[in-house]
Amino acid sequence: MNTCLFVSDLHGKMSRYEALFKIIKKEKPDFVFIGGDLLPRQSVSQSTPQAEGITFINNFLLQKFNKLREIMDCAFPDIFFIPGNSDQKIVTDLLIEGEKSDLWRNLHNRSVVIGKYHIYGYAFVPPTPFKLKDWEKFDVSEELGAACISPHNGFRSSPSDSDSGSNTIKGDLELLTKEDTLEFGVFLFHSPPFQTYLDLANINTGNPGQQMETVHLGSKAIRAFIDEKQPYITMHGHIHESVRLSGEWKQPFGKTWSFSAAHDGPELSVIKFDLHVPMWATRRLIKT
Repeated sequence: MNTCLFVSDLHGKMSRYEALFKIIKKEKPDFVFIGGDLLPRQSVSQSTPQAEGITFINNFLLQKFNKLREIMDCAFPDIFFIPGNSDQKIVTDLLIEGEKSDLWRNLHNRSVVIGKYHIYGYAFVPPTPFKLKDWEKFDVSEELGAACISPHNGFRSSPSDSDSGSNTIKGDLELLTKEDTLEFGVFLFHSPPFQTYLDLANINTGNPGQQMETVHLGSKAIRAFIDEKQPYITMHGHIHESVRLSGEWKQPFGKTWSFSAAHDGPELSVIKFDLHVPMWATRRLIKT
């Protein structure tokens, strides 16, 4: 009970999910982690119908994962996911239908103990320039990066609820973990940690003669949490081009191993690791 597959940022691409189903059937992992941005992108508007996302969940995700469980029977893995900043909460709330039948588990702001491992999930990312704010929060304080829109503004597909008791990612992580010992803590994040190989992004600066600039856009709160608490493993996505820009998809921070499954190509990026020896993790790009 220790083989894991980790993917992220599938954005409702059926071919990527089909590639994931194929590798699950072939390799029979014990655990599968899906790190956010699960659903097809939809335009952000008060009047935009949510039909595409609802149809994707009901007619694809639920049916395909149920079929996979029928085929694999007792070899079917534990599936854990979190939403991502591109997922509208009003739609991801419907994924509870799969939880009711033990098909998968939404780990956002929750934890589960499996043997000696304590597995946590957290979906929020620091403010972005994007309008959808369902899964955005201030990082360590109410500061905004260049061109970013405040979480107080923008668009929410449903009212903010009380599943997190803090206005910042920093505060949420303190509430989520409390005084837990994290020697064997495994974290499924959407945002990568700040100023690392895993959070490099290209942005348009708007400066004459310098249209694109490579910058670090990860979470300062998550980076400080990793540096201070030294969890066992952390998983990240969100910034698609990070691996291409840095040339690295994993990074050690003291006792912590951090992985990114983000990818800006057409393939499915799959991280495979053994809970007992995370330093031997591998990454594959699967054609879709």
